Amino acid sequence: MPEPYFQKFAQRRPPRFPAMSQRRTLAWHFMAGLTIGVGGWYLQWRWLQSLNPDALFFSVAVVSAETLLFLGTLLFYFDIWAEQDTPQKPPPLTRDDAHLDGSGPIGVDLYITTYDEDPEVLIPTIAAAQQVMCPPNVSPQIYLLDDGNRPHIAALAHRSGISYLARSSNEGFKAGNLRNALMQTAGDFIVICDADTRLEPTFLQNTLGYFRNPKVAWVQTPHWFYDIPEGQAWESWLKTRLGQMAQPILPALAKSLQWLTGRDRVGADPFLSEPTVFFDIIQRRRNRNGASFCCGAGSVHRREAIFAAALKRKSAAVDKAHGHPPGPASPIWINSIPLQPFRFHVSEDIYTSILLQEDREEGWTSVYHPKVEARMLSPWTMEAWATQRLKYAGGTFDIMLRDNPLFRRGLPWRHKLHYGATFWSYLTTLWLPVLLLAPVISLVTGIAPVEAYSAEFFLHFLPVIFLSEIAMVLACKGYAIQPGRALALSTLPIQLRALWLVLQGKRPRFPPTPKTPVFGQGRHHILPNLCLMFVMAGAGIYGTVQTLRGAESHDMALLITNLFWLVWNMAAVGRIALAASWSPDTAPSPAPTEETANVHDFSLYR
Repeated sequence: MPEPYFQKFAQRRPPRFPAMSQRRTLAWHFMAGLTIGVGGWYLQWRWLQSLNPDALFFSVAVVSAETLLFLGTLLFYFDIWAEQDTPQKPPPLTRDDAHLDGSGPIGVDLYITTYDEDPEVLIPTIAAAQQVMCPPNVSPQIYLLDDGNRPHIAALAHRSGISYLARSSNEGFKAGNLRNALMQTAGDFIVICDADTRLEPTFLQNTLGYFRNPKVAWVQTPHWFYDIPEGQAWESWLKTRLGQMAQPILPALAKSLQWLTGRDRVGADPFLSEPTVFFDIIQRRRNRNGASFCCGAGSVHRREAIFAAALKRKSAAVDKAHGHPPGPASPIWINSIPLQPFRFHVSEDIYTSILLQEDREEGWTSVYHPKVEARMLSPWTMEAWATQRLKYAGGTFDIMLRDNPLFRRGLPWRHKLHYGATFWSYLTTLWLPVLLLAPVISLVTGIAPVEAYSAEFFLHFLPVIFLSEIAMVLACKGYAIQPGRALALSTLPIQLRALWLVLQGKRPRFPPTPKTPVFGQGRHHILPNLCLMFVMAGAGIYGTVQTLRGAESHDMALLITNLFWLVWNMAAVGRIALAASWSPDTAPSPAPTEETANVHDFSLYR
């Protein structure tokens, strides 16, 4: 049997995410304040003095999209305003330390969920779980939760010496799989692992201590994809294709390609999977308000919190359905609506987080632990990438439109703003196309969304762009932010499809993200991107020809300004299209040195 593709990355060590310094925080806050002030000044000028009276509808549409993006910026700034890590404590030594009833050891159940993953994916996951160091007076049990009910996976569990749990149906999918296990086990704390989640040995030692606070319902750790391709230096890549004859011009050509693409290496992170900004910036800073939400894998949960919240929801739902007043006294609640410890949903993790955080009576909160305690696999094919993105978008839109937490009376207002920032980032799907297509419209028609591309326009516009870039670099600790922007534009067709399906009343599906790559499939997912790039290129050529011909409707200022944005947008939209033709490097990964084993170079993922 050939070696699994991810085995060559096994020696990679997780990154360290140091806390943000006070000096950098002050600089970030100062630049954020300047950006907000200048942004408000720009929008006031855009609305009152720059609208094009000859194309009012087009002009208003563009400035409206700009205004909505600015509102999203305000929400995002609140979302990531300050870092405030929860002090780490040693693991509880007794049940009383963890605020648990009874006597004896503290029980921890490690759940490994699987549906159709191959044994080659599960074997290292099981081995990693078995190597987790156990704190004193903690009794761990490992369970393989097979929703595929496969005999060869049951045999694998038996050979590995762990428990195997399966069921006859797939009701609720992953959430239902977790419920089936919860009903058959008794651990005080539940660790959730996907089929590819390889826990670090320190996982329990570094997370259980947070449960000394009786109100902590779950702890979430960062996701780290240890198999993200590092790519190849441009000069080396060119050399293999152009040969030694081109050696004199290789350095200059490599620098040119690096500048044009904004990427240090070719083939690095082709599917834009690097999650550092989301986890170390967004999730980590939500922790200051106890609003970091569960992301499924790599999390540990207090059983009491899961069931207490689920029983309340079940009781309230049955009472409402049968006309009884709220309360646990209704005689029919036990056998009616099924209990859902984790909400049956494609986004069961974030949905359950919301339902726990809104319970003011219990006051449940979460903790984000900023150190990597698990490694996972990233999407390596277009099919896996599209499946994952469609699930994320569909699940978020479904929660937002059918059970929006912003209208929940029990959820604290700070939590509502944090979730509002998440929803707003997905809602940009509605107005981002306006800004994406505005250069196309201008280059084809010769009509600008502003009265004129004058010095006054650039005097108002450029400071906003300049200051916001500096603010983002400071806020994100210097991490690469361009991939996130490219991802937002590249996924527009998928997000629009997800929104359309939800608006039609279709529930998002639950297919697991494929873990075993099969190359050459899923290229149809980039057809909308290619069509959009074709339209953009055509508009650019047409606008250039019309300007050079001296057409009355076109001028050089309109051409240069809109060509700049057109090329920018094409590069972002086409970034994921390049991934369709990506194939992995078959050369073995070099073994890490002592120096690099504990230091992570984030430039590799830019």
